[in-house]
Amino acid sequence: MKKTYSVTGMTCGHCAGAVTEEIGAIEGVQAVEIDLVAGGTSSVHVTSDAPIDDTAVAAAVDEAGSYQVVDA
Repeated sequence: MKKTYSVTGMTCGHCAGAVTEEIGAIEGVQAVEIDLVAGGTSSVHVTSDAPIDDTAVAAAVDEAGSYQVVDA
């Protein structure tokens, strides 16, 4: 399964790495790819073997730093 989230607040590769690490720690997540738009709304593509709870993804993004899921 693949789902895309719109995330704001990321400005650099370090931000994308932190978000990738936190989302990647969610059980069932196989891959995380980010189309970074520095200072804008980035697309975060999450591939998993089963549906992932949107709340868990939003919490992981929040845990990574000052970022926010604005659309799932």
